Formats: sequence, C-alpha cells, structure tokens
Amino acid sequence: MRHQGGGNQRLRVVVLAVASVLLLGVVPAFFGLRAEGRDPVFASLDDLAVPTWAAVDPVDAVSGSRWCLLDCRLRERTVNSERSPEETAQVYESALSQDGWQPWKPAYCPEQEEKGSYTCWRRDELTLDLWVRAPTCVPPPVDGEPAVVPSLDPETAAEECPGSLVTVKVRNAIDDDRTRPQPSTDPSLTGVDPYPTLGDDPLGDLTPSPPS
Repeated sequence: MRHQGGGNQRLRVVVLAVASVLLLGVVPAFFGLRAEGRDPVFASLDDLAVPTWAAVDPVDAVSGSRWCLLDCRLRERTVNSERSPEETAQVYESALSQDGWQPWKPAYCPEQEEKGSYTCWRRDELTLDLWVRAPTCVPPPVDGEPAVVPSLDPETAAEECPGSLVTVKVRNAIDDDRTRPQPSTDPSLTGVDPYPTLGDDPLGDLTPSPPS
C-alpha cells in the first residue's frame, strides 16, 4: 500500500508538471502567434468609424518586414464604397481624425498627380496615405477575348460605375522618405544630387605643386 501511495504521488507530480508546461509555454505561444498573424495596423483600420457602405470587400496586402529587416512593412488596404468619392473621402477623413491621426502635408503628397482626393496623415511612428477616387469600370471578357477598357469620359464612367474606390497605405515613418529633408526641386527633373556632400570642385582650393 505504501508503494501504491508513492506511485500515485509521483503521478500527481508529473500531471502538475505537464499542466504547468502547457499553461506557461504552449498557451502564451499560441496567443503570441495569433497576435503576430494579426497586424495591429489592419486591426486599427478595422476599428475606424466608417459606415458599412464605405468599406465594402476590403482587400489587404503586406510587403516588407515588421522589424524593418531590409525593408520596413508596408500595409495597403483597398475597399469599395457605394457612394461618391466626395462623400466617401469626408467620412474617412473624419474617422481618421477621431482615431488620432493628424493631417500631414509633406512634399510629394502624392508623389505624382492623381485623380480624386489624396491626403496624407501621421500618428505616432506611422504615416498614412488616403486616396479616394472614382472607380474604373472594365467590362468582363466576351468569348475569351480580353476586356476592352471603356472611354475615360467622366460622365460615362459615372453612369456605368457608381460609387468610389478607396486605397489606404500605412508605413513606418522612419521608412518614409517624405519625413526627411527634401530638395528644393524634384531631382528627377534636374538630374542633380539633392544631398551633395562636396563642393562644386573639391580640388579647386588645392595649391598646385611646383614643377620639378
């Protein structure tokens, strides 16, 4: 009986040890992996106070590393809106302000001229680009033939393709070139290095050696 009692006690110790390992290791690891898989930026976009008609069929895309290994993470979300670009831009800008985002007007916002409403925002260590525009309607292919892009006439596009298209891009501020000092002119237009480290002629001030 004493031998049986000692065996039961050892069994209880083993069971408690296994339970402790599960509670202290496996369960936190599970929740940690689940949190890692759910990007907090997309979670905050989910919580934006926009009506359901302004966030139809969201599509998310991610590139880069969350820990900024080689490239920092870029998050991009595209959604459809059932109402006009003007009304859609208004509700998104209001929701961003309520969520703590501040309007930001850097150079190259946007980097090139875009149709519709394009605004930039900052919050903590993140920057956000909001682009709201009229959608481009492309009819489905017929008998395997490629789709023909319709005319870009705004009146025709409005009749055939109502609503609007929204794109949100969020990146780390340290990886956003617009947070750094900008050249006075677009370097792509001048071909001049915007951040020179040397004068026009680094050898111009040197005294020539006398002839031997």
